[in-house]
Amino acid sequence: MSSPATTAPVPVPPSPRLRWLAYLLALAGLVWVLHDIHPQTVLQDLRGIRWSWVVLGIALDLLSYVIQGERWKQLLSSFARVRPAQTVRAIYAGLFANQILPLRSGELLRALLVSRDTSIGLTQVLTTVGVERLMDGIVLATALGAVSVFVSLPGQFARAAKIFGVVVFSLSIAFMAGVIYLNRVPVLPEGAHPLRKRIRKKLAPLLEGIRVLGTSAGFYRAAAISPLTPAVQILALWALNRAYGVGLELVENPAVLLIINFGVALPNAPANVGSYQFFCVLGLALFGVEKTRAAGFSIVAHVLMTIPFLVCGFFALLRSGLSVADIRARTGELFGGAEVPQAK
Repeated sequence: MSSPATTAPVPVPPSPRLRWLAYLLALAGLVWVLHDIHPQTVLQDLRGIRWSWVVLGIALDLLSYVIQGERWKQLLSSFARVRPAQTVRAIYAGLFANQILPLRSGELLRALLVSRDTSIGLTQVLTTVGVERLMDGIVLATALGAVSVFVSLPGQFARAAKIFGVVVFSLSIAFMAGVIYLNRVPVLPEGAHPLRKRIRKKLAPLLEGIRVLGTSAGFYRAAAISPLTPAVQILALWALNRAYGVGLELVENPAVLLIINFGVALPNAPANVGSYQFFCVLGLALFGVEKTRAAGFSIVAHVLMTIPFLVCGFFALLRSGLSVADIRARTGELFGGAEVPQAK
């Protein structure tokens, strides 16, 4: 059953200046990747691609987002019953939006789709997306720490990884402290300072979402599922390495994937063009992969991974009743900070 239509302010996303900065960084990344490669070597590598490994890699990568859909369903179950098909469809629609729009607009779009199709308010859905990112951060920070024991990471990257780990750890402590506090003090006493009351009232939907999430069984089930997604993505990257003949061992692929994920987590151009190639080549260089082969692989792997998202995302949009024009209109509303209906 759907709740009555309500509205909630949507966070205003990054400014157009940040969008142009993302484009410039993407262009700089591509220039660096392509400026000294040998086209004949790339063509020779392309002719040697083993397509059976490509099929396996694509299938594993698509499966990783089905697992993400199950994790998201567990988080959303804290508020209402959600079908796996709804979360998976929204995730693929969001991935499609990320391929055609800048700055990861699909994260907002998938939240809007689930809020529209369920009785869960948009603020609560966005809270689960934020918790997803926090869980991903914890897994990434833990994996970076483990990989650094076996692999010598570049100096600047190692420092950035340490800062990232400190930030993720601090946010995790803050989240759990907030959950504990909100459960101990669900309602402020009458004598509380007026400013505290105004802040509590203003952030009520968000705070209630955090309180409910942190104490639900679905939160802990989602946390248990979280490591499965990167594990399957590591296998997908390994399969593509085998297809292209890069020659990395299975145990070396986690470091490359972590460096790629760390890089594309920043605001990027549509489809992570430029940043994916740059960080992929950087990761492969740690294991002595020659620049031309690494650059060729980064482009081929990106194309092979992007096309299935476009296809699956397009059909997910058809199932949701949206078109490409609708995506631009909806994300335009969100970018303007407009009031958006939460549920119908």
